[in-house]
Amino acid sequence: MVASRTSEVRRRDDTALQSPSVLVVEDDDAIRVAVSRALQEEGYEVSAQADGSLVDDLTTRFRPDLAILDVRLPSPLDGYGIARFLRGRSNLPILFLTAADAEDDRLAGFAAGGDDYMVKPFSMAELLARVRALLRRSGRLASGARRIGDLVLDDMASVALRAGVLLPLTHTEYELLSLLTRQPGTVFSKVQIMNKVWGFESYESNLVEAHICALRQKLEAHGPRLIHTQRGAGYAFRA
Repeated sequence: MVASRTSEVRRRDDTALQSPSVLVVEDDDAIRVAVSRALQEEGYEVSAQADGSLVDDLTTRFRPDLAILDVRLPSPLDGYGIARFLRGRSNLPILFLTAADAEDDRLAGFAAGGDDYMVKPFSMAELLARVRALLRRSGRLASGARRIGDLVLDDMASVALRAGVLLPLTHTEYELLSLLTRQPGTVFSKVQIMNKVWGFESYESNLVEAHICALRQKLEAHGPRLIHTQRGAGYAFRA
């Protein structure tokens, strides 16, 4: 559960590739928990609040890349007030998620600095799609980064994160992970892996198995198994 007045904030290493961070301000407990969980499952870092009382502190400490705001919130600020405050501090994208569906409400949201406006009830899949689009347009989700569940890979830098944590992968381990994640569900034989990662077709079972084992250990330190063995066939990535 997400506490009503406490922030679930994962600390970030500013020197590493970072998952985008999202501030959620929503006074409905069920919606706040559901949205937070869905965002975290996509690999985002989330700070969830029931009102705007901590927004000043969070802009400095959590530094969100995007804000999702309800409009009708308890004091001290409603969603419009929070948006105006954020807009005065940053150019981060702001998405309103609210039951306030009148035209005047929408116009007020955009006037307060909102970039998008969704009305409840809503589709979680559509919300996640809009979040991705806003982050991409704002340059806060690098086009070179790939996201698969809670895993983020940056092929330009050859670095990966899981659940917001930088993975200490060797170059070969990253190449192996990159290969498997580009075709989720596809089973790669050991010979195929040898050819695509090491560049030669000679069969060296122990070499592939050793790297798969090391990669699994690093991935599974932060979540459930992602690389699965299909006996007699090879390995496949399934999130």
